[in-house]
This record gives sequence, structure tokens and C-alpha cells, in this order.
Amino acid sequence: MEIEKKYLINLPLDKITKYPHINIEQGYICTNPVIRIRKTDESYYVTYKSSGLMIRQEFEDKISMEQYNTLKSKVDHNIISKKRYYIPLDKSLTVELDIFNDKLEGLIMAEVEFDSEESANNFIPPSWFVKEVTFDTRFHNSNLCKEENIRFLNTQL
Repeated sequence: MEIEKKYLINLPLDKITKYPHINIEQGYICTNPVIRIRKTDESYYVTYKSSGLMIRQEFEDKISMEQYNTLKSKVDHNIISKKRYYIPLDKSLTVELDIFNDKLEGLIMAEVEFDSEESANNFIPPSWFVKEVTFDTRFHNSNLCKEENIRFLNTQL
């Protein structure tokens, strides 16, 4: 089970770069239901996600580089490229802060995962979290890969 909230943020990049990070490339074989492939530095995954906004079922399996490259040729829409920083928020929460590249350049989004719906609902975001977009489907990565959402975001950023 994945329970997460998403936010647009306002934080100077020099405050971010000191944290550990990985490079991510991901694409979608299908966006409904979500079937995603992802490369994180030198690891490869296929992920299945149920429908939902804040709470979804998520199953992830490790795959080989060869499997990833084969599936990559079958991706619908655009490949998403981003750098993900891991920023500790408190004892139990970590912000996964994504700085998007390529067609989504300028988009910076934070995700926070929770262990329960109650803790997600009671979460008070820090002041640098500008706008919650958990329930705006345009900000789901499975939609960010689509041209119409890229055009929308480019008018907003």
C-alpha cells in the first residue's frame, strides 16, 4: 500500500543539493492501470499501481537492464527524467524531492509517504511546501508524461 501526498515547493536549489540523491528515468507501458518501468542509477524496476489519488496499491519487481530496455521501446508518451533528493523531515518522514528535466524542466515537486491514512491526513507541511497537488491528477507522473499535461505545466511554471 502506498500512501503519499504531493506538493509543489519553493526552496532554493542550493539548499537541496547537499542531500543524497539518485537519477531516475521512467516511462509508462500503460497509464490505466499504471504499469511503470524505472531506472534508478543502475537498478531497474517494473511497478504496477492501482487507481487512486493519495492511497494506492503498489507492487514493484526488480528487472534486468535488458528487460528494461526492451520494455522502454514499448513506452507510451514521453520518458520522464528527474533527479530525486532525499530530505529528512522529522524522525519518521522523508521528503522525496524531484527536480524534473527535459520537457518538464522547471517542475520541482515533493512527495511524502506515510504509514497510515491518519498520519497523512494529520500532516502539517513545512512552509516551503507551497501547494498541495495530491488530488490534481495532472501532477501524477503517469500523467506528467503526456504532451497535454506538459503543455499545461509549461504555461504554469
